[in-house]
Amino acid sequence: MNTYKLILVFFFACLGHATFAQNAHVKGVILDTENRPVADVNVSCLGNVVQSDSNGVFDIELPSNKKVSLIFTHISLKMLSLSVSLKPGEVFLFNPVMNNSAEQMGEVFVSSKNKKRVQGIVTVEPETIKKIPGANAGIENILKTLPGVNSNNELSTQYAVRGGNYDENLVYVNEVEVYRPFLIRSGQQEGLSFTNIDLVQNVDFSAGGFQAKFGDKLSSVLDITYRKPTQFGAAFEASFLGGSAAVDLVSKNKKWSAVTGIRYRNNSLLVNSQDTETNYTPVFADIQTNINYDISEKWQMSFLGNISQNKYSYQPLTRQTNFGTIDQPMALTVYYEGQEKDKYETYFGAFKTTYKASPSLTFKLIGSLFHTTEQEHFDILAQYRLGNVDEEGNIENIDFTRGIGSQLNHARNDLDALIANAEIKGFKEWMNDSQLEFGLKYTRESIRDRVVEWEVIDSAGFSINPPLVILPKNNQPYQPYTGPLLPYQDIRATNFNTINRLAGYAQFNKKTAIGSSQVWYHLGARFQSWNVQGASVEGKNQIVVSPRAQFAIQPDWDMDMVFRISGGLYHQPPFYRELRDLDGVVNPNVKAQESVHIVLGNDYNFKMWNRPFKWVTEVYYKSLSDVNVYSIDNVRIRYIANNNAKAYAQGFDFRLNGEFVPGTESWVSFGYMKTEENYENKGYIARPTDQRLKFAMLFQDYMPNIPSVKLYLNLVYNTGLPGGAPAYSDPYLYQNRLNDYRRADVGFAKVFVDSSTKVAKAKWLKDFKELSVGLEIFNLFNNQNAITNTWVRDVYSKNQYAIPNYMTSRVFNIKLNARL
Repeated sequence: MNTYKLILVFFFACLGHATFAQNAHVKGVILDTENRPVADVNVSCLGNVVQSDSNGVFDIELPSNKKVSLIFTHISLKMLSLSVSLKPGEVFLFNPVMNNSAEQMGEVFVSSKNKKRVQGIVTVEPETIKKIPGANAGIENILKTLPGVNSNNELSTQYAVRGGNYDENLVYVNEVEVYRPFLIRSGQQEGLSFTNIDLVQNVDFSAGGFQAKFGDKLSSVLDITYRKPTQFGAAFEASFLGGSAAVDLVSKNKKWSAVTGIRYRNNSLLVNSQDTETNYTPVFADIQTNINYDISEKWQMSFLGNISQNKYSYQPLTRQTNFGTIDQPMALTVYYEGQEKDKYETYFGAFKTTYKASPSLTFKLIGSLFHTTEQEHFDILAQYRLGNVDEEGNIENIDFTRGIGSQLNHARNDLDALIANAEIKGFKEWMNDSQLEFGLKYTRESIRDRVVEWEVIDSAGFSINPPLVILPKNNQPYQPYTGPLLPYQDIRATNFNTINRLAGYAQFNKKTAIGSSQVWYHLGARFQSWNVQGASVEGKNQIVVSPRAQFAIQPDWDMDMVFRISGGLYHQPPFYRELRDLDGVVNPNVKAQESVHIVLGNDYNFKMWNRPFKWVTEVYYKSLSDVNVYSIDNVRIRYIANNNAKAYAQGFDFRLNGEFVPGTESWVSFGYMKTEENYENKGYIARPTDQRLKFAMLFQDYMPNIPSVKLYLNLVYNTGLPGGAPAYSDPYLYQNRLNDYRRADVGFAKVFVDSSTKVAKAKWLKDFKELSVGLEIFNLFNNQNAITNTWVRDVYSKNQYAIPNYMTSRVFNIKLNARL
């Protein structure tokens, strides 16, 4: 293994670099004027000649950092030439259309990868996402290793970015905004992320300072593109956690294409590793499809569809959590009765058509419909005992009991939401490297929601009154109590609301030069107008305008560096969850949260060990006003819904990525962040997402003598979040921090076939493009990470003890991957 090199690079990456030549690649699919693939096309460059195969696919290697010409020739079609100048290691996708009427010529100087670099966008390869192990493997699993992205819950696909919360992140698939379920309370209920990695072609992520063409959120943008297949293919995955299958279909005339995936997941393996013994029968399943139809060279249509069903059936039996100190070890033992039955069903469909009115003008029309029905029903009685334990950690052998009591939780929460979108986009390009992008979008959200949720707590036979209600003093058992018996918590509300939104943007992009340095500008603004209506509420119409800008410069230096500054005024008009206060009642006049955001960045490409590396540094500051204060319990967010706070977030991020091991991409991330809020001018205190330090490592390796045996490491360390305090506590009087989050997931794989296989395949492997079998170990070092605390009162001292609710322990998983 080459692991020792990782440590050396981490400390000495910035001390120097050497410049060595590395070739680039141009590849793609060659079509004729009827959109049919053209075989046997000779593609030549400086004496290197390749031929397109029967599907029109070609891949040619060419020198980097110099202008060269590619020549495409065919016995019955006119010659086509392309002049390119590419960066070392860059792969440029080019899909030419050859005809028999005239010669064609073209020139390319800046590829899409370089454009994303100057925009501060991180691109993650789908192949990397598929390989890296994690309890919730997928795109979000990789995002959590990037700087500025935090999560302390391996069972959840949700993440916080630079001081924001889970509701502040935009997610697009094929330029269509996608949504999460509303009623999810804990990570183990989430099931599947919307994004199916088997269908993905491209993943772009921005942690802040993003352009005006993206939507109205405060923290981040995840922009995903599903692929458009060019030939038949199939993929399959199976493990102890479930399985998936995907198929690529293409019509004979290449006008129709479709990619479809089915997934199933069962989290029993992970949930059974927790302290609570349960009968757990989850069913998380979905089916997705992306269908494309090329009407002509100018007009294309596509449909994206998803049907998802998450059924969560949970019957806790017993639990014992040991805690305390060496001198005074303690334990909480709980015996349960009852069960929880949750169900989340979502239906999503999006239609998109693209029309190229001219070579420089393109229009897109997008319509989407999202429907979700959700239920959260539970009745769970927990009878607990708090006491000391013996040397073996057994509470049953100890006579002294500090606390005894019971807790009854009840919920009948139901939600039905229908969200419709209609959007038009335009893109105009001029010859002088300038573009204009613009769009207009209408959204109608119809929400029907019922909340019935209460909790009763009994301690040593006496009911505990709610903490925030003034009642006669309760000094039981020494004095009789004559006041009313009330639930410890009681939330009841019914909301029928409709939200109408109109949003639009305009953005100007320009590439120019200052002296010998290349310069890029992105100037734009967004607006949104909305109002909230309901049976008993009528909100006023609100409008916000958000100007944004980006500037990047690449000096004409020997060092390949790009400097960026971006920011502007960002608004987040409230979504339904942000309108609901702690009592479940909708406040229709909640204002948009506002953030003045600035990001300074540096992107440095260099060579080490004759291999490519990248060092990215970003410093950021956010000043927030009209803040909607919230609390987080596991992954459930509850808002105060009064905009009566201000806040800030500041920090810096580093990321070093490259080929620590030849032929593989790995990276190391580090970030520091501080975020605080001031509610009703009481002073600044830490926000619930105040994650001060973050370190993450994604590492790929292989055995030098057996390169088909791979190793994948996913390591995350986050300092503790504010949290774990009782839900009713005033954070200005008492704030608790959870312990640091430490987790390492490792995977070992035996690869029988992949794209780099050089030797002749065995007969039984000839039909496979990829085939591997692997062992995954989640939470390799068996760290105990707590997500929340359960608070239990000592009946004698009347002290309250925080009993941590631990996440998953060490778990083993076997996985099979295949692609035809």
